[in-house]
Amino acid sequence: MSPVIIATILAAAMLHAVWNAIVKTAVDRTTTLGLVALGHVLPGAVLICILPLPNAESWPFIALSTFVHFGYFYMLGRAYQHGDLSVIYPIARGIVPVLVSLWAWLLLGEVLPPLVWAGIALIMAGIFLSSWRSLRSGVGRSALVLSLGTGLCISVYSVVDGMGVRLSGNTLGYWAWGAFLHLFIAGFCGWRRQQVLRRLPIKIWAVGIAGGMVSMAAYGLVLYAKNFADLGVVSALRETSVVFATLIGFFVLKEGNWKRRLSAAILMVFGIVTIGLNA
Repeated sequence: MSPVIIATILAAAMLHAVWNAIVKTAVDRTTTLGLVALGHVLPGAVLICILPLPNAESWPFIALSTFVHFGYFYMLGRAYQHGDLSVIYPIARGIVPVLVSLWAWLLLGEVLPPLVWAGIALIMAGIFLSSWRSLRSGVGRSALVLSLGTGLCISVYSVVDGMGVRLSGNTLGYWAWGAFLHLFIAGFCGWRRQQVLRRLPIKIWAVGIAGGMVSMAAYGLVLYAKNFADLGVVSALRETSVVFATLIGFFVLKEGNWKRRLSAAILMVFGIVTIGLNA
């Protein structure tokens, strides 16, 4: 795999960790997720006015991706009501690389070499090790079901967008319309939290919307990479956001357990190298 594509996906992973840290530190995560969705809509509205339309063949994928993203935001918001981020996040993200690789094999015929699967396994091991203490303390049934549902949604929209962007003829146009259609998610969250939103300080609005713009940028990089690499590989490398989340947690949020977190990061780095050399 090209070093440029690896660097692109890792940059997306870093940005993904940043916006998840914003959600983690929020008091009302449902409201923050709504503002994150709005942070997609605003730049998306500008971009769809100046970018060419994607090919007609890709529109069903844009529509399906929007529907699945709605499920993802809903599941994620509900999951955080039943468990901590340190429990929900590794479960939801940990199952994604395998599911995406499975869907890509079934739908697109993408077959990954055994050593790439070994790299995926190392990344998954690192994800779970990063939050092992929280996972050992127990996961409630509702938290587990919602976490798995969130991971399923991520895997589905990852494959849908991987197929759609290849048919679009215009990655930027596809990205812009996918972002703009987060309007439905932002509208739903706004309807559910309209009383809260009226009382929110401008600073909270700004932070949430900025988080959405970061999230949008991260996903744009992922969509670009999906034009040049197998979907399972892109997904596995993207989940290294946990490495960056670990660093943010340790250096910015002052979270402990640095030995376990460092070990998890090392596992994931080995996984990245294995995939990079064999994909």
